[in-house]
Amino acid sequence: MKPNPTPLLEDKDNEDLFEHFRFVADPGQGQLRVDKFLGIHMKQTSRNRIQKAAEAGAILVNGKAVKSNHKVKPKDIVTLVLAHPPRDKTLLAEDLNLDVIYQDDDVLLVNKRAGMVVHPAHGHYSGTLINGLMHLFANLPGNDQERPGLVHRIDKDTTGILVIARTEQAMTMLAAQFADHSCEREYIAIVWGDLAQDEGVIEGYLGRSLKDRKLMAVFSDISQGKHAITHYKVIERFRFATMISCRLETGRTHQIRAHFKSIGHPLFGDPSYGGQNIPDKHGLPRFKDFMRNSLGILPRQALHAKSLGFMHPSKGERMRFVTELPEDMLTIIERFRRYVGA
Repeated sequence: MKPNPTPLLEDKDNEDLFEHFRFVADPGQGQLRVDKFLGIHMKQTSRNRIQKAAEAGAILVNGKAVKSNHKVKPKDIVTLVLAHPPRDKTLLAEDLNLDVIYQDDDVLLVNKRAGMVVHPAHGHYSGTLINGLMHLFANLPGNDQERPGLVHRIDKDTTGILVIARTEQAMTMLAAQFADHSCEREYIAIVWGDLAQDEGVIEGYLGRSLKDRKLMAVFSDISQGKHAITHYKVIERFRFATMISCRLETGRTHQIRAHFKSIGHPLFGDPSYGGQNIPDKHGLPRFKDFMRNSLGILPRQALHAKSLGFMHPSKGERMRFVTELPEDMLTIIERFRRYVGA
């Protein structure tokens, strides 16, 4: 059998969390079980790990989930998502007083506070959510890597809900759900300005900014980014700002922050995307003084991951979890209400 090319890492937004592989069966290949097919092309991955991925629905043939005994035919396209292999790093357990809102044998849900980095990375090797999880749970899958149990993440200064896998099977199944965007995610945000529509969709190709590679930008050309879709609805208007609910159809890096920046409504307080620039506004008393004080209360992006829904890895039922807005956002909302009502 002629070997296939090296598997492609398809989702660069999550490339350090999961590996996405793609293989095309040779035209002259005979029918072969998919676990054996993958075993031939993924010699560093155990057959047991491949079979568990199949049980979790993480192996697709021509876009459809298959079991490990499925026969691969010539020209079939086989894709697979797996958690990133362990890295040679020492992870320290730390008591960080995490807000765990739910746990069972398969998953746990955490309400992350502002200022906490999700996983160790350059410049942040302690005080992360993962360090705190290691203190509470000694048996997370992949304890010898930097991100045990982690299947998704939110920005350092974004608050809200995260799901953590407690078993290898749960990690594989949740990874598949995030990969195919079947998880339900709702965010609450406050953006500058009065949005013209009560609801809408922001769409474009999200890629690294040409001016600052640490930031994301929205492009019209597919060659410059990955397709990203954000649905939003207005919750409350404050004349100079708007509180909205956002539902992600895709989950790209900085998606909500970059999308609203692109339409001229950056998130209030966002230091990276123009959210700390006070606009010129007339007709309101001491507007700039009021805003400077407000930014002192909320000097981060006004963004909270409110809810998360997914199919439970072992119960086979849909679960949805909701968190309350953090104190700093609640304070700002009340200030805005009083200010525009005065």
